[in-house]
Amino acid sequence: MKIEYIQPFINATRKVLGTMANIDSKPMKPYLKESQNYKALGDISSIIDLKGECRGSIGLSFSTNCILTVANQMLGENFKELDDEIADMVGELVNMISGDARRQLVKLGFSFSAGIPKIRQGVDHELKHSVNERVIVIPFNTSAGEFYIETCFDSRKFLE
Repeated sequence: MKIEYIQPFINATRKVLGTMANIDSKPMKPYLKESQNYKALGDISSIIDLKGECRGSIGLSFSTNCILTVANQMLGENFKELDDEIADMVGELVNMISGDARRQLVKLGFSFSAGIPKIRQGVDHELKHSVNERVIVIPFNTSAGEFYIETCFDSRKFLE
């Protein structure tokens, strides 16, 4: 995947977490996820399908410590464990990141509409993308731990 197509996901993620939770996130080097490896990289995840001139999906996966910090700063509470409110928040975060990234991708010639986020959590939960193509993982580091964005699209333009 060309860096110009990865950058909207990095920009959107940093913007959303910075604005909503005052979290500074540092993107690390993107890499390809092993083929047919559906295991999520975090403890709680959300995935949203995208449709338009091509199909794809965006996944967001957090370590427990990282999402608890995000939730505490975003919602002004003192969460100690994952619950339904945090799960809903992870779904809303992937929705916001998707929306911002989609606005940036329009400038690169892509137009998408988004589905409804699906939440997954627990040990060894799976994060299955809507298309069977290469999955690009963008790891992020924060002072509270790590999280990951995954993108997967069936467009040759994205994969060149």
